[in-house]
Amino acid sequence: MLSEQPNRPRSRAVFNRRNLLRGAIVAGGLAAAGAGGFGIAQAQTFNHPGMLLRQDGFDRMRSNVQANREPWISGWNRLTANSHSSSSWTPRPVEEIVRGNIDKPENYGLLMNDMHAAYQNGLRWKVSGDTAHRDKAVEILNAWSGTLKVITGWTETSLAAGIYGYQAANAAEIVRDAPGFDVGRFQTMLAEIFYPLNNDFLVRRHGTCDSHYWANWDLCNMAAILAIGIFNEDQAKFDEAIEYFWNGKGNGSIQHVIPHIHGDLAQWQESGRDQAHSIMGVGLMAEFMEMAWNQDVDLYSARDSAFAKAAEYVARYNNGHDVPFTKYVWNSGHDCRYNEHTQISDWARGQGRPVWELLYSHYNGRLGRSMPNVEEMLTQHIRPEGGGGDYGPNSGGFDSLGWGTLSYAR
Repeated sequence: MLSEQPNRPRSRAVFNRRNLLRGAIVAGGLAAAGAGGFGIAQAQTFNHPGMLLRQDGFDRMRSNVQANREPWISGWNRLTANSHSSSSWTPRPVEEIVRGNIDKPENYGLLMNDMHAAYQNGLRWKVSGDTAHRDKAVEILNAWSGTLKVITGWTETSLAAGIYGYQAANAAEIVRDAPGFDVGRFQTMLAEIFYPLNNDFLVRRHGTCDSHYWANWDLCNMAAILAIGIFNEDQAKFDEAIEYFWNGKGNGSIQHVIPHIHGDLAQWQESGRDQAHSIMGVGLMAEFMEMAWNQDVDLYSARDSAFAKAAEYVARYNNGHDVPFTKYVWNSGHDCRYNEHTQISDWARGQGRPVWELLYSHYNGRLGRSMPNVEEMLTQHIRPEGGGGDYGPNSGGFDSLGWGTLSYAR
């Protein structure tokens, strides 16, 4: 069994909050829950640490690593072998991050690598107690909040703001109470540099059709808004992300990201595109749901646990087995032209990405739900999961924060 439900009493208020938000889709979303019900959601006190990891998770990691238990010790050894987790890492902040622009050289790798270094050093501190890693994470995060002024580029600006926005907030959450960390300045950076781009993408999608962008574009920006809402204790942003999950017009909402249900399997929106982005999307959705869960909001159960079926679908195909496929139709561009996929894509089939432990830990570890295809993926191909730097130098290897075997196994 992997990852555990937070070991604390659940108050009636928390229970009501879970059910309010889990049932929102039936009533047409949070707004339709009524002024009284929506007020319950707004009354939330944020849990800290409370994004991908909570304190009981750090405690579990530490005790298992100290006892040299598998599979945690293998996850830990992989973390300590990664250069990003070194306390000698040198941050490279810049005033302008560029992703997707032929007029300026792209440099988003600087931010990408540094946010993973901050996260990995934070993990090493929480497990080992070595304050050199805590101080390194603080140094990296302070350097960026004191330097970064703008994220630019073409449409890929939305990817940079989304992916590195949610990752930056998660790294900062680990050390939010550490000495020397300028929390206020980091909150300002998230709110004034990242969030406007996240919000603009979900609202405008660069002027294209609602279905133009693939699910992962929505999901990374949803994750960033949710994470910023938690770190900044900004209820409006938190609610914005949850509302979009239920009712968003783009392909990241629960109604669009899983277009077809095939019994115990569910077709993922990007399945006809390629498998690399399908796996990326599964990872982003798992991280989004886990951050919500750690703030006492259950999204994992949405649409009769459709995400569990989708994860099984993607894992099954990437394990080398056949899956059903229903023709997928969408409109794209500014003119909403017709497109269709008539079969699943085998491009990048079987690619390894560190996304599976987290969702397995919820459905199997917390709920006891059988997830045979995800389990096969983990035991035969992936475990122990690594993180940024373990899956190549390109952006795809840094799309998820990873370290699931260390962080979520139980």
